[in-house]
Amino acid sequence: MKKQLTLKLKPSEAADDNYLKKIVAGEVGCSASELTGYTTLRRSIDARSRQVFINLSIEAFINESYHHRTFNKINFGNVSHPKKRVIIIGAGPAGLFAALQLIEKGIKPIILERGKDVKSRRRDLAILNKEGIINPESNYCFGEGGAGTYSDGKLYTRSTKRGDVNRILNLLVQFGADEKILYEAHPHIGTNKLPQIITAIRKQIVDSGGEFLFDKKVIDLKLEDGVIKKTITADGATITGDAVILATGHSARDIFLLLYDKKIKIEFKPFALGVRVEHPQSLIDAVQYHCTVRDKFLPPSSYSLVHQVDGKGVFSFCMCPGGIIAPAATNANELVVNGWSPSKRNNPFANSGIVVSVEEKDVLHYKEHGPLSAMYFQQEVEQKAFAAGGGKFVAPAQRLIDFCEDRVSSTLPDCSYLPGINSAELKDVLPSFIHERLKIGFKEFGRKMIGYYTNDAVIVATESRTSSPVRIPRNPETLHHPQIENLYPCGEGAGYAGGIVSAAIDGERVALSIVETRLASQL
Repeated sequence: MKKQLTLKLKPSEAADDNYLKKIVAGEVGCSASELTGYTTLRRSIDARSRQVFINLSIEAFINESYHHRTFNKINFGNVSHPKKRVIIIGAGPAGLFAALQLIEKGIKPIILERGKDVKSRRRDLAILNKEGIINPESNYCFGEGGAGTYSDGKLYTRSTKRGDVNRILNLLVQFGADEKILYEAHPHIGTNKLPQIITAIRKQIVDSGGEFLFDKKVIDLKLEDGVIKKTITADGATITGDAVILATGHSARDIFLLLYDKKIKIEFKPFALGVRVEHPQSLIDAVQYHCTVRDKFLPPSSYSLVHQVDGKGVFSFCMCPGGIIAPAATNANELVVNGWSPSKRNNPFANSGIVVSVEEKDVLHYKEHGPLSAMYFQQEVEQKAFAAGGGKFVAPAQRLIDFCEDRVSSTLPDCSYLPGINSAELKDVLPSFIHERLKIGFKEFGRKMIGYYTNDAVIVATESRTSSPVRIPRNPETLHHPQIENLYPCGEGAGYAGGIVSAAIDGERVALSIVETRLASQL
């Protein structure tokens, strides 16, 4: 017999397997010998009271053989000699999962990635962090796996209505992720582990007969009668396919410009811009767990904050407990910061983006650029941040209270940002409507989290790549571009996703649409 039950335990109790088995046996009314095992279905932390609890949903096995957690392993066929092939521009989660879905359906994917493989990409990131030299094609945003590969691997999503989240998580486990992502309330892989998973996905694609081409930056699309006939790359290669999935991520400004110049419709999309704030992790733990020293059975604590200021949201974004702030620019003379955490989240700092919503009315001074107005606005702020930092991707920074009181910080605390930080007045970097709302937001956050508002925290500018500032429209039913019947905008760069899982879901959705609405009759 199997029985499901819900438990509320202290952290030390939840970590003790023998104690947990005793509690489970008692709850289901059997002896310890009759309980053959249990499986965790869901795990979350409840820190609302002074005593922190772990909430567990358990499936217990009583008087029957215990079976380890099972999930449907997908067997991928061979598409070496297909009737049809689809070009995928971009090897982020949208592109990779679109490729896997196409292989399942017997279609050959050809992935064109402007950057390098994850191993080579790591060397470029080291040069960026240590020497302040950026490779515009291989950085935190561009390269195998996309922006998420070296920016944390958070898997929490609200996109459950768009597709099967569990299928994406199961596939990640199939390619090497820890099973914990299947039951944790806020699953996370970690930047140190995600590259191996991305490599395993690539191996599967290639072993199945798909093509995976690096250093293939797309510079042109040749159109005839509303159809893409050829895809041209910077090295002069011409690649053809029956459809093109455009999954280039939120920072591929050259693709936005290409579409704009070819009069392929694109649209303004609201996004958010602000800063990244870093606190000592011990301080965040003390605030969230109501303690002076974090219980060793609890993970480093996170937070989620939001406040409305004059009709605009000020909110935390991509919060990284035990994390590191990283330089996420894609061009020289532009400064962007992001955050990431290793799988153990064991660094001494906690960082989070704190950003303000940006709408079309906020970028009217760039209206001559039409749908690219937000992109140019974003770029201007990044260039100001680079100049204020002094070069080599050193970031301008202020202590939190100094920021809110418009006071240049005479000293700065230790910070995880490896290129270094430079004291600057960030009101000279940020647009005034963002700067003023951030000041109010931080003070309000300090009221919600007593201890958060402190000069032990440091503000680092600028967090500007929260999402794409451009949307590439598509037919809501068939998902192809309204002007080009075989072009399929996809993922975060096209404006249809906001993280690893939602991008992967969108990639699968687009791939299925291509099969069902365009190629089904031809297979």
